Amino acid sequence: MKVVVVGDGKVGGTIARLLSAEGNDVIVIDKNTKALNQAQNTMDIIAVEGNGASLSVLQKAGVRSADLVIAATSADEVNLLCCLFAKKLGADNTIARVRNPEYFFQMGMIKDELGLSMAVNPEMAAAHEISRLLRFPSALKIEPFCRGRVELVELKLPQDSILDGVPLYQLPKLLKVKVLVCAVQRGKEVFIPSGDFVLQGGDKINITGSHVETARFFKAIGMFRDSVKSVMILGGGRVAYYLAKELIPLKIRVKIIEMDRERCEYLCEELPEAVIINGDGTDKELLLEEGLEMTDALVALTGMDEENIVVSLYAKAKQVSKVIAKINKISFDEILDSLDIDSFIAPKTIAANNIVRFVRAMQNSYGSNVETLHRLINEQVEALEFIVRANSPVVGIPLKDLKTKKGLLIATIIRGGKIIIPGGEDAMEADDHVVVVTMEHTFYDLKDILK
Repeated sequence: MKVVVVGDGKVGGTIARLLSAEGNDVIVIDKNTKALNQAQNTMDIIAVEGNGASLSVLQKAGVRSADLVIAATSADEVNLLCCLFAKKLGADNTIARVRNPEYFFQMGMIKDELGLSMAVNPEMAAAHEISRLLRFPSALKIEPFCRGRVELVELKLPQDSILDGVPLYQLPKLLKVKVLVCAVQRGKEVFIPSGDFVLQGGDKINITGSHVETARFFKAIGMFRDSVKSVMILGGGRVAYYLAKELIPLKIRVKIIEMDRERCEYLCEELPEAVIINGDGTDKELLLEEGLEMTDALVALTGMDEENIVVSLYAKAKQVSKVIAKINKISFDEILDSLDIDSFIAPKTIAANNIVRFVRAMQNSYGSNVETLHRLINEQVEALEFIVRANSPVVGIPLKDLKTKKGLLIATIIRGGKIIIPGGEDAMEADDHVVVVTMEHTFYDLKDILK
């Protein structure tokens, strides 16, 4: 596919990298010469220097023959104008990054008027993910499938876990829960495990199952924590705003600490139920004075990764039960994994993965499209949701007889709202939702799992 990406910032650069790695022809437009040179040196792309909202620049980039144009600059208005021009020039599909709440809450009308295929709001997507983690704080990450009916949950087993030394085939009998361990990280190694795989304390594992069964699993292994009742948020930016909007209706007490006085006044008007503090969230005396040691959770959302990490570590030292830090640079995976912080959130990666899912579905309009896509364990593993079509070659064949590629697992089958943790005798049927976990990054259709 030919994809034009306008904007080579954090989100645009991540999108370009992922789509280029999947074999798409990617053209990147940006006004920053240095950023474009860096992109060309590190990715297989074509760079076009200029204003992405200029008709001449879009024509130079070949938008007329583009399958998809993604506008991901830092300015919403530029992104919307770029998509409008791209459609007028003949681009098949357009995606705009829109961050302003005033625009996003009227996105339905904007999409219709401009012919947008999709609108992406990284900050809102990050807020959704944080909200899920606060409602189920036992997990490090939660990835929803089938509109939330099934969840893929990441956790780290303590060194003294009751699962240390237990092979996976014994879990149903030992714990009496219906979940499936579908990916394991042990040090630098990653496994898609078979039933004979033996767990060890310290393993980071991903399990799939219904919300009820997942909660039962955490209770059975002694790691269950109740949902939070109070949250302290550092930084009053867009993620904090969207997050507060989600938490307040759930009767969760929200306190936001923000340095900019004008932003505090805006938040006070928009979020009257929240407590807004004008101050430095990195000042430990202020944190203690505002009740850090008594809050259920701390979410660090400042614009500086270093500040978020340091304050999060301090919160863990003060025994705050759930700590979440927003990060922009995710290239130091080994360091982040070693830190005593419950969860990290990277808005640009969440947005980029949503766009990759859309692109994969575009490339297969008539088969078993990718409905949902999540990347796990530092992007080494993918979990994909497909809908099984009646003409799919996998229909009706018991899983034990399916000749599938190595390094993948059929993790869950959802049939008519019923969740099935599949065994060898189970078979996929038409209209099933199926979750596949794999170490490959080239699945566009359900039939791609076959040898």
